[in-house]
Amino acid sequence: MSKFWVVLSHTYVTRFKTKSFLITNIIALLIIFAIANMDSIIDAFSGDEEAKEVAVIDGSDTVYEALDQSMENNSDISLSAFEGSEEEAKEAVRDGEYEGLLSITLNEEGLPAAEFYANQIASSDISTNLEQQLQQIKVAMATSSAGIDPAEVQQIYEPVSFESIALEETAKTQQELNEARGLVYIILFALYFAVITYGNMIAMDIANEKTSRVMEILISSTSPVAQMFAKILGIALLGLTQVGIFLLAGYLLIIRKQGELTDGVFQYFGLSDVSVSTFIYAIVFFLLGYFLYATLAAMLGSLVSRIEDVQQLMMPVIFLIMIAFFIAMFGLNLPESTFVTVTSYIPFFTPMLMFLRVGMLDIPVWEVGLSIVIMIASILLLAVIGARVYRGGVLMYGRSTSLKDFKKALQLSKK
Repeated sequence: MSKFWVVLSHTYVTRFKTKSFLITNIIALLIIFAIANMDSIIDAFSGDEEAKEVAVIDGSDTVYEALDQSMENNSDISLSAFEGSEEEAKEAVRDGEYEGLLSITLNEEGLPAAEFYANQIASSDISTNLEQQLQQIKVAMATSSAGIDPAEVQQIYEPVSFESIALEETAKTQQELNEARGLVYIILFALYFAVITYGNMIAMDIANEKTSRVMEILISSTSPVAQMFAKILGIALLGLTQVGIFLLAGYLLIIRKQGELTDGVFQYFGLSDVSVSTFIYAIVFFLLGYFLYATLAAMLGSLVSRIEDVQQLMMPVIFLIMIAFFIAMFGLNLPESTFVTVTSYIPFFTPMLMFLRVGMLDIPVWEVGLSIVIMIASILLLAVIGARVYRGGVLMYGRSTSLKDFKKALQLSKK
């Protein structure tokens, strides 16, 4: 057992001290700090920007005043009536005196129509804002000429009152579904990136030790199962350390920006009403998903002897997690579909899909329990097969980029 802890600690410490790990954490912390202070950063670069001045030529003699009044609360755009011809106004825009030119006319029905001129139209903020305000003016003028009360028009366009109410008492409300959907998003992305990042790390760590020829000593002094799971747990602890650093940094930034959090960080992220059982399931399925894919990654990593070959043999693992992720994205809108229900019992898809169903639906406990049992059984089966492949695979050298090498690894493990 002591050898197990030696391999585990060696894996953890070695990876923790690498420059890539330290640089990655520093960059991630800088990104977290930048996101948390995005408003301050934008203000620092933008400074006290003046409102963008737009020249207006009003051929109707009536629309400009209404438009100017409707734009009073907009501090980003300033309207200025232009005294002169349209060509002179365009030339003033070319010279940079104005941000743009708005030319207003009346169509055959006596309603406003406009053309907007600017040196560059890639940025549509100004034109979109002016168009929206003119649309409201047009509606007001049309209803007035038709003798319709504007209040009636507003009532017509007012959104219908519509509320979804579940008849089953145990069913989640719309607010609970929205909050659960947010947590599901977080876990899906976390599991996706954890499998890809740390799965590759496990496979590359094994391939790197094979390159240094230290594997023959390790495999003769430690059982393959102990060695394989020592590496898996070592990388898992490394991942927990990394996640813990990010969570601590994020928590401290939230505390600093929010002052005292009355209901904690969960309220800040809109997760205060999510049930405790959902968070427990999130942790359980995340850990089970990690161990399942990590065991598979360790087994595949033992088949290669060059770091350059790791990515090729890891492609099946990446494809599996990608398929699970895409099905989960589909299931966010249709969690009750038969397709999502059936695939949630496939071990490689269970961590994402069963947790999605738990978060979005009120499903029987036995279904969750059955999926967990299937996952544990799959991990144990992969551990048994992986240990045999691992024992023979770590002794294989030379170019190995095919899954056919499983047979060769199994044969070596018997010797």
